[in-house]
Amino acid sequence: MHTGNSSETNDEEEPTAPCFVSLQKSDLEVLAVSAIREHRRLIAADEGVYEEWARATTDPSVPAAVLKSLQDEYVARQKKSEAQQDELSKIIDALGYVPDLSLEGEQ
Repeated sequence: MHTGNSSETNDEEEPTAPCFVSLQKSDLEVLAVSAIREHRRLIAADEGVYEEWARATTDPSVPAAVLKSLQDEYVARQKKSEAQQDELSKIIDALGYVPDLSLEGEQ
């Protein structure tokens, strides 16, 4: 039974990544705030690309190659955002809470 608990504990600890677990809470909080801000910037940029792509799809004068390029860029941005969100999740897991950004001058 102890082996089962060790396995469960290891499965739960893997997502937090050892490099984050070894950091001090204050350092993790700074890292988390930075990662949250970066995630918000990525989302805003992704939305801009998506809106441009959506507008282009309704304009018959936009060449198919341009539409494909916009679609490819949007998909690539989504993959980057997904990877960044995964890292953010690991930081938050290691920290144990989501830091309050309201005092950090967030808009």
